[in-house]
Amino acid sequence: MMHGQLKHHIEKLIPLADDEFAFIRSHFISQNFKKGDFLIQQGENVLYLYYVVSGLLKLVYNDESGKEYIVSFSMEDWWESDIHAYYRQTKATMSLQCIEDTDVLCITLEGYKELCAGLQKMEHFFLEKSIGGHIASQQRILSFITSNATERYEQLLKRYPQLIQRVPKSLLASYLGVSRETLSRLSS
Repeated sequence: MMHGQLKHHIEKLIPLADDEFAFIRSHFISQNFKKGDFLIQQGENVLYLYYVVSGLLKLVYNDESGKEYIVSFSMEDWWESDIHAYYRQTKATMSLQCIEDTDVLCITLEGYKELCAGLQKMEHFFLEKSIGGHIASQQRILSFITSNATERYEQLLKRYPQLIQRVPKSLLASYLGVSRETLSRLSS
C-alpha cells in the first residue's frame, strides 16, 4: 500500500512502466513513527529524504534560547527533510517531528543519486518537486515580508485548508508568527 501511494504520486508527473517502478521501489524503505517521535534531530546526521505516506510532520528550528520556529508542515504526498543537511551531508540545523502517527518512505542520498542516474525521468520528477518546494518557500518568505497576520492566516487557509483542521492552534500560531490569542481572533 505504501509503495502504491508513491507510484500514484510519481505518476501524477511522469508515466512509469512496472519495471521502472520496481527499480524506484528498491531504493526506498518504509518507516513508521508515533506522534511526538523525531525523524531528524538538530545536530544529528540526516540520513533520509522522506515521502509522507500518512500523517503530519513539522520541521522546526530551535535557537540557542530554545525558542522553536516552525519552518514547515508536511502531510500526505509531501516530501520533507533538512534539505541542506541531507544534500551536503552535514549535521541537521532543524528537527523533523511527528504531529500525528506517521508512515513514511525514506531514501538515502546515495539511493537518490543512484535512482536519478539509473532512471532519468526520476531526475525530472525530483526537479519538478524541488521547484515546487522552492516556490512555496519564496511565497512564505514574501508573505512574512509583505503581509500582516490576517493576510498570512487567509493565505494559509486558501493554500492548505486541510492543515487548519489537523494542526494544533499553538503550532499554527507559531507558523504564522502570531500569538495563540491573535490566532484565536483571526479564526473566529
